[in-house]
Amino acid sequence: MKRKFQLLPLIIFAVLFLLLSWYALSGLQIVANSSYVTGIFWLIISGSIFALLYALQGIQTRGMGTFFKIATHFFLILLVSELLFAMLIFIGDIYRLINGIGSLASKHDYLLPARNPYWIIFAGTIFIGAVFLFLYGMIRGKYAYRVIKHTLYFKDLPQAFDGFTITQISDVHAGSFTNPRAVQKGVDLINAQQSDLFVFTGDLVNNKAEEIKPWIGHFSQIKAKYGQFSILGNHDYGDYVKWENDLIKRGNLQQLKEYHADLGFRLLLDEHVELNKDGEKIILAGVENWGLGFGERGDLEKALNGTNIDDFKVLLSHDPSHWNAQVKNHPSKINLTLSGHTHGMQFGIEAFGIKWSPVKYRYNHWAGILEENSKFLNVNRGFGFLGFSGRVGIWPEITVIVLKKG
Repeated sequence: MKRKFQLLPLIIFAVLFLLLSWYALSGLQIVANSSYVTGIFWLIISGSIFALLYALQGIQTRGMGTFFKIATHFFLILLVSELLFAMLIFIGDIYRLINGIGSLASKHDYLLPARNPYWIIFAGTIFIGAVFLFLYGMIRGKYAYRVIKHTLYFKDLPQAFDGFTITQISDVHAGSFTNPRAVQKGVDLINAQQSDLFVFTGDLVNNKAEEIKPWIGHFSQIKAKYGQFSILGNHDYGDYVKWENDLIKRGNLQQLKEYHADLGFRLLLDEHVELNKDGEKIILAGVENWGLGFGERGDLEKALNGTNIDDFKVLLSHDPSHWNAQVKNHPSKINLTLSGHTHGMQFGIEAFGIKWSPVKYRYNHWAGILEENSKFLNVNRGFGFLGFSGRVGIWPEITVIVLKKG
């Protein structure tokens, strides 16, 4: 009975996908009305559905191996591209409907105009463009690192820290990497910023500590004058895989903490450190992961214990939902919070004044700087990738923040 319940949502989704495909085919047949085209179309559609269902049902026994990645990525590319194609056809059909109503008013005889083949060709061009865009995202986009710089002004910043720079990366997800040369370019770009401080805001691995081991030689090269600091993210605790027992799971987490030290990162676990410069200081605090729906482990009070209300504070907290829930209205002023977690969903558009990603329906603020009451939150778009082995429109990010007094 349980298995049927698990299969039901997949079957419903498959039916909806078939209806979408039928509608898309009705448009394709305007320019390619052939039984061969129809047969090939349904062969691709049905094959992608069966491959996806087989891959999903075999996760526990076969894992997320090569077949799983091929099946899921092929289906994702097909679904998004076909959805764009169908949406454009639908726009054309609405236009036809309006014209038909207009003819009814003038001729007292409803006539629905035929679909415009040129519009179908345009929609098909968009379909092909989307496919190639996703392929680019999988081959090059996931390693197309961008440096994004922000200059933030604070009235209460200690004078000695005027111009102090912080480089932030987040969500490495080392278990997803396959290209050492590309990752090295990202590390070189981090060091090229020559920032005073380096911070990593969680999710070093996908699930298991061993995933970072092949990459220690890369990330241990990162150096900053005032040190390298890190926190844990929701994936670092091993909550998303089955363990033989709880002792092994705890051992995995302990091993991951030791790997942070091997990387040269000072892991902050609900604690803080003082950064001193020319007789003045700022506080750098870090909490364990705290996120709505992703484990509320972090203890902000413990992390700030021993600090003064008026101390200038920078907080590392993996999930940006923590900022809304506890940080921004905390009685002890936390001037700047650095988070990650969202990845910008690795898909969206940030161009021509448009900033959109499906992740906005889960997080109101999912990337970049947000300011409220002179308190700032930065959400890094992530250095790595997870699930979808690529990035489209939302590129991997290295953030550089300049603290200014003013």
